[in-house]
Amino acid sequence: MDDIEEIRKLKARYFRSLDSKDWDLYGSLFARDVVVDLRRAGGQLFEGREAYMEYARSMKLIQSVHHGHMPEIELTAPTTATGIWAMEDYNIWEDGSQNHGWGHYLETYEKTDGRWTIKTMALSYLRIERSLGAPPIIAGVENTGHLRGLNPAGG
Repeated sequence: MDDIEEIRKLKARYFRSLDSKDWDLYGSLFARDVVVDLRRAGGQLFEGREAYMEYARSMKLIQSVHHGHMPEIELTAPTTATGIWAMEDYNIWEDGSQNHGWGHYLETYEKTDGRWTIKTMALSYLRIERSLGAPPIIAGVENTGHLRGLNPAGG
């Protein structure tokens, strides 16, 4: 197994499950004792999977689109790694506001029982553009079910 490729797939599942609101898959991608630091992105610090997932499920998003680019992944030991991901996101909120952001995820990973999870995650933005108004036509939750689960492309 190629550990770097497995970490890339882990992060791809992160983006897909967040955007499709597949909270079971999304939560499974984090270590139980994960630390998520959103302070540089205007948020707060979360310690533990349950605390972070409570926050994630409570976000008032109608739609989100997240992309990760140009990963810099370094294996630091047989069961640990670091990663930096350039990212772009676009979010539409229930109140009609929208934001389009560009920045980076700074992460560490751990491998337990042969499976990689996110151990720490910090998000920072370089730029955020905000707008108000009528949201564009979107797929909606009912049209994202096909993206859920561990491997929706597989049989």
